[in-house]
Amino acid sequence: MSALPDGKKLVRSPSGLRMVPENGAFHSPFSLNEPQWVPDKECARCMQCDTKFDFIRRKHHCRRCGRCFCDKCCSKKVALPRMCFVDPVRQCAQCSLASQKEMEFYDKQLKVLLGGGSFVATLGTSEKSETMMCRLSNNHRYLFMDGESHFEVELSRISSMQILTDGESPGGGTSRASGMLLHYKPMGAQDAQQLKVEAADDRKAAALWLAAMHKAAKLLYEARDQ
Repeated sequence: MSALPDGKKLVRSPSGLRMVPENGAFHSPFSLNEPQWVPDKECARCMQCDTKFDFIRRKHHCRRCGRCFCDKCCSKKVALPRMCFVDPVRQCAQCSLASQKEMEFYDKQLKVLLGGGSFVATLGTSEKSETMMCRLSNNHRYLFMDGESHFEVELSRISSMQILTDGESPGGGTSRASGMLLHYKPMGAQDAQQLKVEAADDRKAAALWLAAMHKAAKLLYEARDQ
């Protein structure tokens, strides 16, 4: 499945131009669906400041939440990669703040996940462990585990994820991520599988990768709950 090419196509929606997968089943698990806009006839006032709309005060829809605002309350144009928009789009204050925070993930942490990290992996209840490179696939849909063997974990099939820590760091600071415990259901399997990964040699690099994965999990769960 992961070897299939992920073609893209340019589509125009009421919100703007979007670059989306040709096959809808291949969308990023972090992506959000475009919201249904609040109908104009149901919105006589700005849903933030309660200003009444008229010929001068026009209605504007936030591209992220779909609610209706005046220009003052929905003036910012911010990048929204989770909806695959090509250009920055108009968003309300609350949504623009959320989108700006997510840009750190797309600008920095996503690159860390794609670059991968070295971990000691244990599959299921096996006593056998293997040093493997764990990285996110280019289409964001799989975790690739590469060592003497190779297997993949589809992100959409992860049911739970727990970040493991090594206790307090020297000086009494915050604890550092040292591993990850995943439960997922492989394609065609009836029961969930467990995967445990622990930092190998470069613990600092592993901690950065795990922190990025923790942020990815938050976006993943948010997309599922939409």
